[in-house]
Amino acid sequence: MEDYKSGISARLQNIAERIAQAAAASGRDPSEVRLLAVSKTWPAESLREAAEAGQRAFGESYVQEAIDKVDALAGLGLEWHFIGPLQSNKTRPVANAFAWVHSVDRLKIAQRLSEQRDVHLPPLQVCIQVNVSGEASKSGVKPEALPELANAVVQLPRLRLRGLMTIPEPSTDVALQRARFAALRHLRDTLNSAGMGLDTLSMGMSDDLEAAIAEGSTMVRVGTAIFGSRA
Repeated sequence: MEDYKSGISARLQNIAERIAQAAAASGRDPSEVRLLAVSKTWPAESLREAAEAGQRAFGESYVQEAIDKVDALAGLGLEWHFIGPLQSNKTRPVANAFAWVHSVDRLKIAQRLSEQRDVHLPPLQVCIQVNVSGEASKSGVKPEALPELANAVVQLPRLRLRGLMTIPEPSTDVALQRARFAALRHLRDTLNSAGMGLDTLSMGMSDDLEAAIAEGSTMVRVGTAIFGSRA
């Protein structure tokens, strides 16, 4: 177990160095980019080890698995982000166990999260997921439908619209990676020019975080490079 623990710690340090180098290459402050550890399918003990190494924010995609970990790790002061597709019949536990939801892609989901968020909790921080690559298999609102959805979400009580999220198609073409991330940044900038005040771009994963940071990412979602490959 000690070797495994040191492995997670070393990988977290490696990611921190990658973030710092990518930020420096783009003339950005590394503190502008948060690391979200994508911990779906990994046991609570793995998250505990990452937390012991200093990681605080964790991203989950499966509701019941996530709730079990939230309960198991209560008291560690962790920040929970829901990043997977969300069905309308699963919104209630997410609305109250999580601090962030990155995967809002239709108004019905946002409305249910707003209605079900406990009034004693701080507003739920949300991002709208945008399908910038146009893949039929991908979740996310179409870019042309984003302004209408954003204008509706920003008016909902108990939610705070923070920004946009995307998961473009996997590619080793850095130019394509950057083009997809730039498209999300331009969408954010367009909304902000209309007074939206969004401060978050949730984009970039283990294999493309450098391209995402170059295009303005404020939060990278990294799983494999921290916890290893899933079975």
